[in-house]
Amino acid sequence: MKELLNELLMEDKTFIHVPFGNGFFDIYKSVVVTWGMILVVTILVILLTSNLKVHNISKRQAALESVVLGLRKIMGGILGEEAAGYCDYIVTVLVFIAISNMVGLFGFTPPTMDLNVTIGLSIMSIVLVEIAGIRKRGPGGWLKSFLKPMAAVLPMNLLELLIRPLSLCMRLFGNILGATVIMELMKHVVPVLLPAALSIYFDLFDGAIQAYVFCFLTSLYIKEAVEE
Repeated sequence: MKELLNELLMEDKTFIHVPFGNGFFDIYKSVVVTWGMILVVTILVILLTSNLKVHNISKRQAALESVVLGLRKIMGGILGEEAAGYCDYIVTVLVFIAISNMVGLFGFTPPTMDLNVTIGLSIMSIVLVEIAGIRKRGPGGWLKSFLKPMAAVLPMNLLELLIRPLSLCMRLFGNILGATVIMELMKHVVPVLLPAALSIYFDLFDGAIQAYVFCFLTSLYIKEAVEE
C-alpha cells in the first residue's frame, strides 16, 4: 500500500518540458488531459447545438434540452431564487468535474487526481461565494457578516473562510485518489473482470457523485452568502 501511494503521489506529473530561460517551463499531464477534454466537449457542443429550432424540434434537441433543464433544476433548487443567477456556472463546474473524473475509463489519469487542479477549483468556488456575498450585501455588509452573531466569533468565521476551500479541495482529491488506489489494488489481486466492473463504478457513478457533492456544497455556500 505504501509503495502504491508513493508511486501515485510521487509520480512525475510533467508531460512537456518547454525550454524557458535557463530552465524549463513544465506542462503537467493534467493540463494536457484538460485541454483534450475541452476540445472534445467543444466539438460535441457545436455538433449537438447545430440547427436548433423553436418548433418541430428533433429528438436530439429534445434530449439535449431535457438534460440542460434537468441540471439547471437540480442546482437551481439548491441555490434558491436569490442565487439563481449562479446556476449556469455551477452546472458548468458540475459537468467539468464529472467528465474529469470519468476520463479514467479511456485510460487517462483524471485531472482531479492532481492536487493543483482541485486547489484551483476550490479557490474559484470560494472566491465566487465571497463575491456573491459582496454583491448582495455590499462591501460593508459583507465585512459585518464576519461579526455575526457576535463580534467574539470573528476568529471562527475567518477560520471557516480558510477551511471551506481546503475542505472542498481535499474531499474531491481524496475521493478520486482513494478510488484509484482501490482500482490499482484490485488489478494486482484479481487482474481480470473485477477491475473492469469496479472501473465502471468508480469512474462513472462515484465520479458523478463527487462532482455533485462539490457543486452541492458550493451552491449551499453561495445560498448562505446571499441570504439576509
